[in-house]
Amino acid sequence: MNPLPAEQALERYFLEARSKLLDIAAILDRIGRGENARTAELDPRVAKIRQALEVLNDPRSGRAERVQKIFSLDYEEAWERPKLS
Repeated sequence: MNPLPAEQALERYFLEARSKLLDIAAILDRIGRGENARTAELDPRVAKIRQALEVLNDPRSGRAERVQKIFSLDYEEAWERPKLS
C-alpha cells in the first residue's frame, strides 16, 4: 500500500487537524483560567500534554508512536490481568 501523497494528505486532513489543535488550545486556556491554575500547571497530566505538543512540533517521523508512549504506562512484568466477576 502506497502512502497518500503529501499534498492530498494536507488537503484531506488540514481542517480536522486545525479543529483538534483549537480544541487543545481551548482546553489549556480553560485550565489556565481556572481557580488554582498555577497548581494545575504543575500536574503531570498537563506536563504530558505539553510534552506531546513538543513532539508534534518535531518534523521527524514517528510522532504518533512517540505521543502514544508519553501517555502509556510503563510495562510491568508482574502485572496480572484483572479477573472478571
